[in-house]
Amino acid sequence: MSRISRRSVPWIHRWSRPMIGAIAIAGAVLTAYLTITKLTGGEVVCGASDAASMASGCKDVLNSPYATVFGLPLSLFGFLAYGSMSAASLGPLLIQLEGKKSFRKQLNEWTWMFLLAGGTSMAVFSGYLMYILATELQSVCYYCIGSAIFSISLMGLSIFGREWEEGGQLFFIPIVVAMITLVGTLGAYAHLNQPTSADGRIFISQPNTQPRPPYGWEITTESGAAEIELAKHLTSVEAKMYGAFWCPHCYDQKQVLGKEAAKEITYIECAEGGNDPQPQACVAAQVQSYPTWEINGQLFPGAQLPETLAQESGYTGPQEWKYTIPGR
Repeated sequence: MSRISRRSVPWIHRWSRPMIGAIAIAGAVLTAYLTITKLTGGEVVCGASDAASMASGCKDVLNSPYATVFGLPLSLFGFLAYGSMSAASLGPLLIQLEGKKSFRKQLNEWTWMFLLAGGTSMAVFSGYLMYILATELQSVCYYCIGSAIFSISLMGLSIFGREWEEGGQLFFIPIVVAMITLVGTLGAYAHLNQPTSADGRIFISQPNTQPRPPYGWEITTESGAAEIELAKHLTSVEAKMYGAFWCPHCYDQKQVLGKEAAKEITYIECAEGGNDPQPQACVAAQVQSYPTWEINGQLFPGAQLPETLAQESGYTGPQEWKYTIPGR
């Protein structure tokens, strides 16, 4: 009678899926808390005392431009990522597939591939954020560090949590996913890496394409609270901006204000072919160049900085301006 010996399964292979699921659920809870707090306008708990420097640094990080992607809290994307990882790790353990061994094996293979790709992507992205935390923000954020530890742990367990039959998968998939993640991350934060002035304001970019009638170039900058309040004030005092859709300096003016504020101002189109052209109004106002502002009966030719518009119009609201014009 022959005796068949079975090779013992390493403990990490037996418990890798539950461990990945537990870490992913913990990450989902953490990011859900940050997301709900951000969307409701609350403040996260960052330390024993709000007066502590670490607590202040934590809030600065979570309120920085890096904490928002495509207008949404970064933590929301983290919640979706952790939720997907928990479903992929625990799903095959919870689904009963009696008599369907081939499909169960295939499901197990697919989810492990997803866990490897997802863990790698999250670890690379967290690594980039840790670099930003240390070099750009120079602050301590325990939530960010905790999430980075979770992500690296997920990547490590996805690599060592099973016996990979094809060793090439361990090299090809992480490398490709890491490259895609890095390129996507740099693209998402490209607007934050623009040159800045001495006071930290971002220099607007000049148009490098031909204007398209009737609106010209698309405004790409996002207005801050100060720019929006300034635009509303300019409208309330009946200030007007005269311009032409093909005028690059008019584009500069709108870029400095941002797309939200640009919608609030009273803009008069002077060029035929533009949207709702009013050349007679421009002639009556004695406009000789574009753009030209009319504020309190006085003309101001050329693209103006927000502080100039604020001073000439009597604006006294928030003045934390985001953008400036190169050479100013």
